[in-house]
Amino acid sequence: MTNIVLLCPGQGAQAVGMAKAWYDASPKAKAVLDDADRIFAGSAASASVGGRSLTDIAFNGPVDILGRTDISQPALFAAAVACWHALPAELRTLRMRAVAGLSLGEYTALHLAGAFGFEDGLRLVMRRGQLMQQAAEASRGGMVALIGADEAQANEVCTRTLAAGGAGERPTGECLVPANFNAPGQIVISGSIEACDRALTVAGEVGVRATKLQVAGAFHSPLMAPAAEKLAEALGAVEIRPLQGEVWSNVTAQPHRTDGDPAANAQLLRRLLVDQLVSPVRWSQSCANLLAALGAEGNRATTAFHELAPNTVLKGLMRRIDKTCEVVPHDAPTQDNP
Repeated sequence: MTNIVLLCPGQGAQAVGMAKAWYDASPKAKAVLDDADRIFAGSAASASVGGRSLTDIAFNGPVDILGRTDISQPALFAAAVACWHALPAELRTLRMRAVAGLSLGEYTALHLAGAFGFEDGLRLVMRRGQLMQQAAEASRGGMVALIGADEAQANEVCTRTLAAGGAGERPTGECLVPANFNAPGQIVISGSIEACDRALTVAGEVGVRATKLQVAGAFHSPLMAPAAEKLAEALGAVEIRPLQGEVWSNVTAQPHRTDGDPAANAQLLRRLLVDQLVSPVRWSQSCANLLAALGAEGNRATTAFHELAPNTVLKGLMRRIDKTCEVVPHDAPTQDNP
C-alpha cells in the first residue's frame, strides 16, 4: 500500500477503558494523553466531576459520566490523536491521502491535517461538548434511529410526524429532521422529544423500523442553534492553518477547500463546523464519494483505510457503505501493531 485514509470516530464510540492499552504500551500515546489531562484540568467539566482527570474517567468510568457530551467529546479526540502517534512508523509515513471523521471526529481529522494544534483542537472540542450539553439540557430533545430507511423515507417520517392530527398543523416549537446518514439503511432523525415519540409509530406506517436512542439531546438539529452561535465565537478565536491533506466535511460530503485564498478557506471551514451542529452528518455520502474519487484516480487498490481508537464503529459502517472496502481498526495495540 502507498496511501492511507484515516477514519476518526465520533460520539458514541466511547467505552470505559478506552485508550488505556495505548497509554500503557506507547510512550507517545501516554505523552498525548498526559497533555490532554493538563489541558482538561481546571475546566468546568473537570470541576463538575470533582476535579478528576480525563484519562481517569476514560479508563475507569463510570459509563454515565464518560457518556456525557462534555466528557466524551474531549476523551474521544484525545484517544484518537494518541492512537495515531502510537502507530508504527511504516503506517505513519505512508502518504495521507485523506482524513475523515464522523461528527466530532471531523475535529480530529482537521488536527491531523494541520488545521490547528492539539491544545487548540482539544479546547475547541471541550467547548463544543460543553455547548452541546447546555443546549441539550435547555431543550427537550431526542434522536430516533430508522433501520432500513432511505433519505426520502426519513424525510417522510419527519414531515408526517410534524403534522398534528386532524389539524394538519405543526405543534408550536416542534422540530424533527434527518440528523445522521450513517450508512445505507441506517439513518438517525433528531428533534423535539414529543415528535421523536410519535415518530416511532409513524416510521412503522412508512415501512421502516424505529428505535429511540439513549442520547442527551437532539444533536444535529435546530435545537442545537444556541450551541452553534457560541461555537462560532470559539472558532473565530482560533487560527485555522492551511490544510496539509484532504479532509472531508460532514456537511457537504466533499473535501474542505484547499485551493484559492487561505483566509477565505479558513472562514468557510469555520462556517461548515458551525453548520455541522444543526445540519445532518452525511457520513455515508462522504465515504461513498471518497471511494469513488479513489477509483477515478486509479488509487483504490493501493489505499489502505485505518480507523483510529477507540472502538470499531466506523469499520462496521463502512461494511454497509461498501463491503469491498476493508478498514483496519486500532482500538488497541496488537502483535502486528505494537
